Amino acid sequence: MTVTAKDLRFNVNMLFDVLGKGEDITITYRGKPKAKLISMDKNSTNNKKDDSLFGLWKDRDLSVDDTVRGMRRGRNFAL
Repeated sequence: MTVTAKDLRFNVNMLFDVLGKGEDITITYRGKPKAKLISMDKNSTNNKKDDSLFGLWKDRDLSVDDTVRGMRRGRNFAL
């Protein structure tokens, strides 16, 4: 779907409905394409985190997030 900048300004709700159906929207300004809105549902499958080749962590079984969270956990000193 192609819309103008004016349509974007005045018909945002309609554009969200179109995005909800999975259709891409191209926004034009003075007849030239300037931006593209894409649905988040299309990209949600590509957001999987892969830490397997992250620098020095590629040989470790634990994920980077779990290791960093463990390092940030407070220490308990028994007195």
